[in-house]
Amino acid sequence: MIAAILYQLTRNLTPEEIKKTGFDTYFVDHTAGIYPQSAGGTPFTAAYIGIKGDVFADLNEDLAAEQKARVTYDNILRLVDDPDVRDPIKFLRQREITHYQRFGDALRIAQDHADCKNFYAYNPAFD
Repeated sequence: MIAAILYQLTRNLTPEEIKKTGFDTYFVDHTAGIYPQSAGGTPFTAAYIGIKGDVFADLNEDLAAEQKARVTYDNILRLVDDPDVRDPIKFLRQREITHYQRFGDALRIAQDHADCKNFYAYNPAFD
């Protein structure tokens, strides 16, 4: 959805608009193609996905990812007034909230079913 929004916002830009908006440095490298990166220009890397193979570590990682995405959407909503951008961002924000709630439920279930209630001290997949 984000890629579709970006495409719609950039597909008809003139060279003057590209320069005026500060999109020129991105345009030089990627034209108007969607290249996943942070607002600061840091490219996406799979290193951002922290999978450990431990249900507790992985669910906490999932919870953190959902909250980080929600904060990003909150920040976008603070800066953008175009309803064609805001409406899908609001949808995505709500989706992050729902995912966060479901991952929280899953974490509570995993904790309740752990053989050892000291789930910070062992990996249930191996110990």
